[in-house]
Formats: sequence, C-alpha cells, structure tokens
Amino acid sequence: MSSPAARLAPKAFLIVPLVASLLMIAPFTVDAYLPSFPAIGHEFGVDQATMQLTLSLYLWFFGGMMLVHGPLSDTFGRRRMVLISLTVYALASVGAAMAGNINELIAARVIQGIAAGAGVVIGRALVRDLFEGATAQRVMSNITLVFAIAPAIAPIIGGVLDTWLGWRSVFWFLALFAALSMAGVFAFMPETVGAHNRQSIAPLFILKSYGRALSHAPFMGLTLVFALLFSGMFLYIAAAPMVLVGHLQQTPTDFWKFFVPLVTGLILGSRISNVLASRFAPMTTVSIGIGIVTLAVIFNVVQSFWFAHHSFGLGEWRVWLTVSPIMIYAMGMATAMPSLNLMGLDYIPAQRGLASALQGFTQMILAGIVSGLAVAHLAQNLLWLAWGMAALWLLAALIWIAWYRRAPRLGFASETRHA
Repeated sequence: MSSPAARLAPKAFLIVPLVASLLMIAPFTVDAYLPSFPAIGHEFGVDQATMQLTLSLYLWFFGGMMLVHGPLSDTFGRRRMVLISLTVYALASVGAAMAGNINELIAARVIQGIAAGAGVVIGRALVRDLFEGATAQRVMSNITLVFAIAPAIAPIIGGVLDTWLGWRSVFWFLALFAALSMAGVFAFMPETVGAHNRQSIAPLFILKSYGRALSHAPFMGLTLVFALLFSGMFLYIAAAPMVLVGHLQQTPTDFWKFFVPLVTGLILGSRISNVLASRFAPMTTVSIGIGIVTLAVIFNVVQSFWFAHHSFGLGEWRVWLTVSPIMIYAMGMATAMPSLNLMGLDYIPAQRGLASALQGFTQMILAGIVSGLAVAHLAQNLLWLAWGMAALWLLAALIWIAWYRRAPRLGFASETRHA
C-alpha cells in the first residue's frame, strides 16, 4: 500500500500555501490591529495596560486551546477540526468588529484565541503526516517563507485600514481572511488521519499522553528552546506600538519600517534552513540558527546601550539601527525553527497532533506572559527591552547546550489507543 505522501503527491505543491494560510491567521490576529491600539483606546477610554490585555488574553486562550485542538485532530481528523475552528474564528472576528465597549472586544478576542490555534497545530502536524526527513524540513522552510509574509503585511494592512476606514475594518478583514482559508481547506486539504490510526479522546488517555510528553526531556528541550527564541522576537512585536510611536516618533502608517525588516529576516532564515536541509543534520542547522541569534542579541544590546548614553536625534537612521538586530534575530530563529519543530514531532509519531499542540501551547503561553507582564515595563526604555530579549536568548541557549545536547536521542514509543 502506498504511503499517504505518495497518494497525495499530485497535490503536494498546494500544501505550502494552504498550511501557510492556516499559520498566518495567528500573526494576522496579533499584528493587524496593533496600529489601531491608540484609536481603540481613545474610543473606549482605556489605557495601554488594558489594551495589552486584549493581546495577552488572546495569546493565553490561543495557546491553551491548542492542547485541545491537537488531540481532537488525532481523533476526528485534521480537515474537520480546521473547518470548525475557522467558522468560529470568522464569527468571533465579526463580533470584534461590532464591539460596543472594551469588554465586548476582549470577549471577542478570547473567542478568536480559542479558535485560531487549530490552524497552527494541525498545519504543522499535516506537514509531518505527508513528508519525511530533509523533504519535510524543506517543505516546512517553504511554509515559513510564505508564512513570513504575514507579520510584514498585517500591520501595513491594519495601518491603512485604520487610517482610511477605522479600526473596526481590521476585524472585518480578519473575518474575510478566515472565509477565504475555509474555501482553500474545502477545495485542497487532504485528510491524513484515517480511521485505522485515530486516537482515543478518553480524558485519562489524553492526560497520560501529555504527562509522558512533558516528562520527556529531549522533546521538552526542543519545545522550550523554540518557545524562548520566539518570545524574544515577540517581545518586540508586542512592544511595536510603544517602540515606533513612543520612542521613535513614527506614525501608524510607519509600522512597515519594523515589520518589513522582520519578515525579511524570516524569509532569509527560511531560505538558509532550506539550503542546509540537504547538507547538514538538523542538530547542526539549529546550532547555526542559534549562532545567528547570538550575533543579533549582542548587536541589539550594544546599539541600545550606545543610544541610551548618547544624545542623538530621532532620524531615520536611528529607526533602522533599532530594527536591524531584530531582522537578524528573526533570520536566526527561522533557520532553527523547522528543525526544532520536526525533531520534536518525531519523538511522538503516533500522536503528532498532541505533540504539535504542546509545542504551540508552550510557545504561545510564554509569549502571552511576555506580552502581559513584561512589555509594558520593559518597553519604557529601549535598553531594558534589549536586555529582556537577551535574557530569553540566554535561557534558550543554555537549554540547547546543557540540556538537549546531553539528553538521550531516543524518543519514547508513544502509547496508542485507537478510537
């Protein structure tokens, strides 16, 4: 009998844009409305801390529900769960667009978070369902390339919509994007979880499976390394309104000056990962990626320290010096990301949905903590922000060197129980 990948080979070229569109929902939901923070806060009469709550609560529910979406996709199939989640997400986006006060907006954002995680979890699992080895890394790198467009264009689209049509139009745009993604799933997404290999949804079985994954040091090492690296970048994404508008005196339409370099770094990193896939082992690729991140962190601290102790004007060159290390950081993270994710999924091959869910949960919960607890304080000073990124990088590097590289390479044989 042919493998799923072989049977679906004629449609393989469609997997990259399809999965990328599912993964793009998350950064679109975060980045598109960032330029609207001042307008929303003014209309509803709330402060910056309350506006950050609309972001952090979204991230916490987004990450928490991943733990549900993953096992559900192992049980009921990838395609069905994506369609249900996209429907709920679209309705929540309409609710956000029609919110009459900040509480209604927060409620809509929470529902968006509940639904949006399915695309990320199932998209990653789908790639590993269909492809193996270096091919899987190249496909994931190509998905990263397409997916990387989202952080660049989302705030640009959001800034234009906010300026011309008001902040509510941003959420109407998100509803439309979800509807278009649903059309793509209907037309092109294959079902990769057959009736013969679906897992039980019994709560005790799910809890036991999560317990086994959490206690598996190499898997959790990989998961924490990527989550910490991502949080270092997300620290600046969440702080973008304060960095650009507050410190660098830019306008909402100038958000491209931050996000275009960011996405350029992600694109370059995905290309580096693609090239390295057929030349080096995944361990080497991750080490190269972390090495690039290290250079970025040093550059960021040095330039932030320099400007903190010298008086200069706020010319365009200051903007580019501020965002350049973020671009290099994103490049290093994107170089390491495909290998980190795929190596992690290989430790739990029978429950890739569950493994992907735990990866995404850890990533988003840590990003939510950074957004909710750290950004409002660190973003008051660009040097503090740089030290915050450095602290997250240091933890990731220590785990990679001292924890994962010393851990056993063998994964555990996942317990399976068919529904």
